Amino acid sequence: MEYISVVGGLILLVIAGDKLVEGSVAIAEKFHISKLIIGITVVSFGTSAPELVVGIEAALSGAAEIALGNVVGSNIANVLLVLGIPALFYPFACNDKEIKHSLTYMMLATFLLVGLAFFGPFHIWQGIGMVSMLVIFLYFSIQRARHNSKIMKHDIEFAKHALEDIKPDPSPHMPTLKAVIITVLGLAGLVFGANILVDGSIVIARTMGVSEAVIGLTIIAIGTSLPELTTSIMAARNNHGDVAMGNIIGSNLFNILAIMGITSLVAPIAVPEQFFTLDFPILIMTSLILIPIAMGKIKISRPIGFGFCLLYIAYLMYLGMQSNLIG
Repeated sequence: MEYISVVGGLILLVIAGDKLVEGSVAIAEKFHISKLIIGITVVSFGTSAPELVVGIEAALSGAAEIALGNVVGSNIANVLLVLGIPALFYPFACNDKEIKHSLTYMMLATFLLVGLAFFGPFHIWQGIGMVSMLVIFLYFSIQRARHNSKIMKHDIEFAKHALEDIKPDPSPHMPTLKAVIITVLGLAGLVFGANILVDGSIVIARTMGVSEAVIGLTIIAIGTSLPELTTSIMAARNNHGDVAMGNIIGSNLFNILAIMGITSLVAPIAVPEQFFTLDFPILIMTSLILIPIAMGKIKISRPIGFGFCLLYIAYLMYLGMQSNLIG
């Protein structure tokens, strides 16, 4: 029953998160908010909403380690799986020089996360610091995009391809009441999905005799990375390697600053010793891997994509052995 709760919760999170974005974008457009602001704020927060709600629900349920495991595990999966799997079918490269700004912030956020972990549990002050850094990033991102028509043109061009591949954008023609209902239902679905996901995960962790952090690092992390995987496959298929990279960098940045930051405001988050010997080193390694890729020095070829997938499988196997799940 617990496994059904976990799978059902993940499915509900994906569907509800999509509806939340659809409804909130429609509402934002009704108030004539520019697509630029919508893209950087509403959509970014909306696509990270499943992880955020899971983190808050875990903290309120006394299982805050799930939130930390979800953030670290998702960021690792985003690099090794969300870049690796699309490359198996559609090799791609990143040639957008502007992406280095977001990459710089992501690296700073990653080292900030690891650095703060050495000072004990994450408390409200660490949360305030991370949320403040996110606000600064959003402010400068909006200012830079407003003064760079090339970025806006690139984003609009990809948006056209994305919408053609999925479905016509209903937001301009969506009645306000319908948009509000969809948004509320999406949010309610997120809360309910997160609730049954976290409850099921806690039971599984206790039954298997592993920490809740391990469940967050594996099952929940992979599940909440599925939307990013879908976006990256679509981007790689349309030869938009820059968008695939931007998707990963943006997601990893939001995971740390928004999810860890806001969850830390709700409840303290303890850091298990295992993170310092395994998960944080892997997180830093995978983050550093992004540098030559984002700078256009390395193309994500099929062999590299295959290698990324193998590395992720090896990580999961080692994690399983460390948790006495294998062998």
